[in-house]
Amino acid sequence: MTVFFEHLMHEFELPLANPILIFSLILFIILLSPILLRRLNIPGIIGLIIAGVLIGPHGFDILEKNSAIDLFSTIGLLYIMFIAGLDLDMNDFKANRNKSVMFGFFTFIFPLAIGFPVCYYLLGYDFNASFLTASMFATHTLVAYPIVSKLGVSKNQAVAITVGGTILTDTAVLIILAVIMENSRGDLNQEFWIRLGVSLTVFSAIMFLVIPKIAKWFFRKLESEKHSHYIFVLSMVFLAAFLAEIAGVEPIIGAFVAGLALNKLIPHSSALMNRIEFIGNSLFIPFFLISVGMIVDLSVILSGPTAIIVAITLSIVALFGKWFAALITQLVFKYTNAQRKLIFGLSSAHAAATLAVILVGYKAGILDENILNGTIILILITCIVASFATEKAAKQIIIESEDDTEVLKKGNGADSEHILLPIANVSNIEKLMEFAILIKDKKSINPVSILSVVANNQEAELNILKARNELEKFVKQGSAAETNVNIITTIDHNAASGITRISKEIMADIIVMGWPQRSGFIDKLVGEKVDSILNNISKTIFICYLEKPLVLHKNIIIAAPPLAEHENGFSLWLTKMLKLAQELSIPVQLHCNKATQYAVERLSKKAKMSDVITIKSFTDWEDFLVLARDIQPDDLFVLVSARRGAPSYMGVLENLPSKLEKHFADNSRFVIYPQQYENFSSTKNW
Repeated sequence: MTVFFEHLMHEFELPLANPILIFSLILFIILLSPILLRRLNIPGIIGLIIAGVLIGPHGFDILEKNSAIDLFSTIGLLYIMFIAGLDLDMNDFKANRNKSVMFGFFTFIFPLAIGFPVCYYLLGYDFNASFLTASMFATHTLVAYPIVSKLGVSKNQAVAITVGGTILTDTAVLIILAVIMENSRGDLNQEFWIRLGVSLTVFSAIMFLVIPKIAKWFFRKLESEKHSHYIFVLSMVFLAAFLAEIAGVEPIIGAFVAGLALNKLIPHSSALMNRIEFIGNSLFIPFFLISVGMIVDLSVILSGPTAIIVAITLSIVALFGKWFAALITQLVFKYTNAQRKLIFGLSSAHAAATLAVILVGYKAGILDENILNGTIILILITCIVASFATEKAAKQIIIESEDDTEVLKKGNGADSEHILLPIANVSNIEKLMEFAILIKDKKSINPVSILSVVANNQEAELNILKARNELEKFVKQGSAAETNVNIITTIDHNAASGITRISKEIMADIIVMGWPQRSGFIDKLVGEKVDSILNNISKTIFICYLEKPLVLHKNIIIAAPPLAEHENGFSLWLTKMLKLAQELSIPVQLHCNKATQYAVERLSKKAKMSDVITIKSFTDWEDFLVLARDIQPDDLFVLVSARRGAPSYMGVLENLPSKLEKHFADNSRFVIYPQQYENFSSTKNW
């Protein structure tokens, strides 16, 4: 018994050495600290950092920083940067790239300009030490990014330009670090600049030209191997981080660039994105935040007045520099106060790049211990301020955006939206299911319903069981993307009758159907089956042929007939196409007349998606195939049609689906039939 207690006491000797016990303790901290601090209205991020301070070598010495903790924290930091790159709305970023560049300039130059004279004249450091410390003020780590991601405001333009500015500021600061190091050694010459320029050029070419092609090939060839997709993405992140290190910049830049390179291939609502965020936010990112806390040494405050003065000065300069940059950004781009606060919150935290700069400078003898200790305190203070500021600003933006989009939500009935997916061929359903998940409004309480209609004969019961078993795997596909999927199997004399009846029973708003088989039709798209559905269901119908996975498309080309804006389903199909484009980070090109253009511009502005769409004038519907000149094999072509008697119906629309089949055989293509009659539960749209 004595041996047992001795063994037990040995296991609990501080610092802990048992890897299982260490991992268990960290998991409990990740689990409990956000829950406990939530009652005090303190962001969970702060809890993790404070927990790191308490258990670290400078706290109660429960844990010491070892290779395992360093590995997990490095993965967490790379994860933050990678997710920031993935979450960036590329259409919005391209439309506002000048704003990102301007913000990057502001948030770099103002802290640098304020910090250098403070360090040089007030604190009395030499040029190299002052310039290096001032450059540290210009960096920022997206410690608070999980807050905006969790609260669902990551698509806001303020977030986009802040994340975009991160790559510019951190790259500039880390290049300054390399320059200062070379200067301190007396090796700053032409050879250094040539080597740095060539290595960054090669790195950029690999990331933006080679990696996306490899990823497209991989996702196409292993479309059904979903678990392999995650491993592939993770391997690309670490490869990019390693390549960035070889190129002479920090690995965090490589992880961010990997997110940008894979952005278009990983839709935000996809199962793959869900897995990436789930594992990162559950494990790796909390590890990083705890490790940041473990670096903090509060005892440095007691080491003398110099340490306190330096720590307070650095913290004030760092926060004021970022606040001033956010203020100038607000004034220049006419942002709201909430957006200014969000920009300040996201850009004010100092951790990763700051540590890299200061530790390298300290080890090289450029910076002294007071700067090092002062920076550690600065990291703790700025992370706390950034978390509070970001959460408060994000909640304020949510309230404002709810007010702005209230009319839009009422018009679309987003809270009760119901998508029905009738299937005839199970082999084609996966891509249709992906489309339905991407366009589904996440606030809708209804699931995506998959319908299988079996013939009413002697084998009906057996066929129902078979259909249910075949469709069960698509429930898992929906669950992976956090989308509820409901399976409906019914008996009817024919498929069209069953689809019509069930769509009315569940009050479906949108019907997503596969493209009909070629056999048996002459000039029409679908013949009697779909004609019957169109005549008996007035709701919006998408008839889809997906030649390749949705993520491999580069553009969405839409042709809308005159008077399309007068259809009751106009706002619904347009909003869904814009949402699809936003999820895939690809542009929309709409061909229509002037009247429809005005309506589209008005609606897209209300939906805050006007940056996604460009409009071209088109009126010659008799010569419809002229549009083929603008369509490439990687484009998704969408024809907006109409039922007989609808405001936008034209005789020429009857024959166009078959022309799509013939002349756009290699393209993915949709035909949309907008809702014809007004829904009793919603008001007429625009």
